[in-house]
Amino acid sequence: MICICGCTGRGEVRGNSEIISENSTNDSIASNSYGHMNLQYATQFDVEYFEGGYALICIADDKFILIPEGADEPNWMSEDMVAIRQPAQDLYVAASSALDLFDSIGELDRVTMTSTKYSDWSLESVTEALDNGDMEYVGKYSAPDYEYILSGDCNLAIESTMIYHSPEVKEQLELLGIPVMVERSSYESHPLGRMEWIKLYGLLCGCEDNANEIFDSKVSEVESAMGLVNNANNTNVAFFYITNNGYAVVRRPGDYISQMIEMAGGTYVIKDANDDSNSSTMNMQIEAFYDCAASADILIYNSTIDGGINSIDELVSKSQVLADFDAVKGGNVWCTGSNVFQKSGGAADMLVELIYIISGTADEHSLEYFYRVE
Repeated sequence: MICICGCTGRGEVRGNSEIISENSTNDSIASNSYGHMNLQYATQFDVEYFEGGYALICIADDKFILIPEGADEPNWMSEDMVAIRQPAQDLYVAASSALDLFDSIGELDRVTMTSTKYSDWSLESVTEALDNGDMEYVGKYSAPDYEYILSGDCNLAIESTMIYHSPEVKEQLELLGIPVMVERSSYESHPLGRMEWIKLYGLLCGCEDNANEIFDSKVSEVESAMGLVNNANNTNVAFFYITNNGYAVVRRPGDYISQMIEMAGGTYVIKDANDDSNSSTMNMQIEAFYDCAASADILIYNSTIDGGINSIDELVSKSQVLADFDAVKGGNVWCTGSNVFQKSGGAADMLVELIYIISGTADEHSLEYFYRVE
């Protein structure tokens, strides 16, 4: 179990007791604390519980005090802590990965504003909310409609780390009196760490027990499927798509997709990054991709950018070189569904399906996130 208790700079974590000792001049903060949220995989946030129903949420350098409905700010609250008052509702969520987690705990109706356009959503529940007016598109994250957000009685904005490219937006929202939480689930090193953010959103919505039950249930499903990993025999797997100009775009080694492949018993065929970029993907000349992946046992095509493929012929039409790949000749080509990257709550299910694919048992199961390409 990995249980991290607080954060300092982005990417650095340390014990929450250190944060408290540096930022609080009131000794009562320690005496009022009675424990931390139990986190198995997530390392990018911490929650400490306090008497009276208060909670201290630490995400990187940011600290939030969750204040129960009708309660006053605690006397031990310091100036660097931002108040979030329950109930959390009329939320503006610019971090698309968070919406599926709200949906997973049955609390999507708390989110009334988004910065992702209707055409860019693959989550049916979100498009339905946009269709019936329960949720509104309020402009791109870097240029939101402040007047609409303010008139919507928003009491919390949840941003992705993209907001650091437009810091003036965060500042303006805060000037309007709206707390801004920057979620960092994409920085989680463990694939299930991303999904464990469901516990934080459960806390915000007042349904933490439900969120814990959902998470624990999914982890149990992964543990049950892990018995099939021994059947994988270090199967070589490539995960990619082909651009219009003929490049293969692959996930970097160590990226959460490549980690999931390794956890599922596969061997990810891309071993070395060819530059110092922080991007989760990299472009490869098709010749270099051939050298890495031609003998791979399984090819998984990423449908996110170009909508995917429906046949082997369609795949080969993107690059004739692919016809010589072992997985193409052997009929072991798979494609992701369009919802893979927006359904952050499906990380456990996705991992289970990868176990089925890599262990050779996928045809015995109904899959949601992948399909075989004939």
